[in-house]
Amino acid sequence: MTDARAAWLITPAGPVPYDVANDAMHELAGRRLTGEIPDTVILLEHPPVFTAGRRAKDDELLWDERSIEAMGGLVRKIDRGGSFTFHGPGQLVGYPILGLGTAPDAAGYLRHLEHAVIRASASVGATVGRRDDVQTGVWAGDDKVCAIGVRLLRTRVTLHGFAVNCDTDLSWFDGIVACGLPDHGVTSLSRLLGRDVGVDDLRPHMVAALAAEFGLAFDRAPADLDERFAPTPVPG
Repeated sequence: MTDARAAWLITPAGPVPYDVANDAMHELAGRRLTGEIPDTVILLEHPPVFTAGRRAKDDELLWDERSIEAMGGLVRKIDRGGSFTFHGPGQLVGYPILGLGTAPDAAGYLRHLEHAVIRASASVGATVGRRDDVQTGVWAGDDKVCAIGVRLLRTRVTLHGFAVNCDTDLSWFDGIVACGLPDHGVTSLSRLLGRDVGVDDLRPHMVAALAAEFGLAFDRAPADLDERFAPTPVPG
């Protein structure tokens, strides 16, 4: 890749609490805006959490928060676009923190994210695509396999990103009107392929697809950044 830009890659080994990742992501975006750090991509899993974007409506949360917390989940209102979605184990979540330059193309950025997910999914054998008639995301028919919701910091640096259902427990999506689309469902790569496709199976293909779509040459992020995204301790 002759013109690839140097970029950092952060890939925690286990689920990272949403609040930890969200705070660190915003800090890194601010540092990217000032040119202190290069483009950075975070690929991780979260413990169960429902996130509500700027277009989310209260009645799209179908379970009460006390019940969600009793099940080990959280609800968070955040600053990305879009409505409610779910993040949890078995789902590969990507947070690209990229500088879009002096003439940012937000729509073009979203198309590149979609294409990267489509490429990575094809690499594990799944045929998925985008739909012009519904909204941003990656689909298999009427079922969404990847939700996308982003924000641009000062219109130039990307925040938030995408979430691909690998072998996610899809019953969690019963708690929301996913992406504000009551007549559409969700699916996973494992369900589409009839075999288990885990986060570890998809991750290297996602890294390669993001590098190709955005012209990035990845290197491991400094150790202090890896420490910011420490996985959730496993109870002993």
